[in-house]
Formats: sequence, structure tokens, C-alpha cells
Amino acid sequence: MDPSTAQSHPVPVRSEFRKHLRKLRRRLTFWRAMHQFKRGLLSETQHFDPRVLSDLVFGWGNPWSAQLEFLISSLEYVRDAKGPVLECGSGLSTLLIGVVAQARGVKVLSLENDPPYAARVRDFLGKYDIRSVELRVAPLKSYGDFDWYEVPDLDALREKFAVVICDGPPGKTRGGRYGLVPVMLEKLTPDCTILLDDGARAEEQAIAARWKTMLSASEEIIGREKPFIRLVAGAA
Repeated sequence: MDPSTAQSHPVPVRSEFRKHLRKLRRRLTFWRAMHQFKRGLLSETQHFDPRVLSDLVFGWGNPWSAQLEFLISSLEYVRDAKGPVLECGSGLSTLLIGVVAQARGVKVLSLENDPPYAARVRDFLGKYDIRSVELRVAPLKSYGDFDWYEVPDLDALREKFAVVICDGPPGKTRGGRYGLVPVMLEKLTPDCTILLDDGARAEEQAIAARWKTMLSASEEIIGREKPFIRLVAGAA
């Protein structure tokens, strides 16, 4: 046997072993942090510990997971929601919002246009017994001047949404995230709060300005590391 050939195999084996260890570490970190997160909801203050959330972001393993400022604000608004919650774009936030909503007896409708990703999120919802979330695969469709989620059974939605967490559809979508208000306007409460991620982007700021007029809303850019936009309908 050629000695050089014999030496060529251990490197990829070690590399795969390290990848496997990293994957196990992420799983363990996520499992531990999720249980800490649930226990935190039993306290009177229901404080959302940034360290626990950071561990959850690490364990989830998605570099596009919502930054902590947006995530914490989303959780606080869901905690105080006086009606159902609409989430545009699923992910780690779906699980955490679902845990908070379930503790409060609030329902969440989450829309996701990517079936494989939705399947992953749905698997975690089942794994952690999160029953407050209805996750729907909603492909993007044309509404004339823009594309947005195709919402099945829209007319059958009886209750109106008091809080909207908007982190989708993807920014490359025609019209971006604008479609939320024109499509869902009749399904939003008169004083609903919308949290729009990526508030530093010019596209999101232009969308928020249009929504502000349509909803007679107040508008505020919040956050330092990764700003987001908060609109409160009827508060202008």
C-alpha cells in the first residue's frame, strides 16, 4: 500500500466527526435552552433571558434567525396580545411565539412559502408539543402589482389578528412584504400592532410608509444592532 494513500483518509474522517459533534452540540444546546425558556414563562415577570435566546439561535443553526432585539420584542407583544397572532415567515420565532401564545391561550397563524422549511418547523412544533400554532404552507401568488402569500380559507378566518410578526416573504419577492396589509386588511384589528423586520432597509421603510397611510398608523424604528419597524394601527 502506498503510504501517501494511507495517510489521505483520516483527514475527511476527522472532519466528518467534528461536524457530527457540532451537530450534537447544537441539538443539546437547543433542547436545554428550550426547557429553560419554558420554565421562564412560569415566573411572574416572564422575562425573556437574552442568554437563553442566544443559545436557542445557536441551537437552531440558521444564520437568518431573527436578531435578539426583534425576537424579544415579538415575544413581548405576543405575551400581551389581546387576540390572535399572524406570523409571516416561519422559523425559530414560530416555536418561541407558539410557546408564549400557548401559555396565554392565544392562537398563532404562521405562513411559510417554502415547503421543506415548513416541514422542519412543523416537526419541531410536534417535538415540543406546541399546539397553539397553525402552520400553513402558502406559496407566493400574484396579486397584480405585487406577489404575496396565497392564504387558504381567508374568508373562513373569523377572528381578526391583534399582532403581526412580519419577517417574510423573502426580500426578493416582487413587492417585498407590502402585500400583508392590502391582502389581510379586513383581518386586522383596528388597533393591531405590526412588527416589520429589517427596518434599516430602504425597501422596508418604503413599505412601512405606505402601510402607515393605509392604517392611519404610528410608525417607529426600533433597535440598534438590527433595526425593525413598529406600526400601531389607528394611532396616528
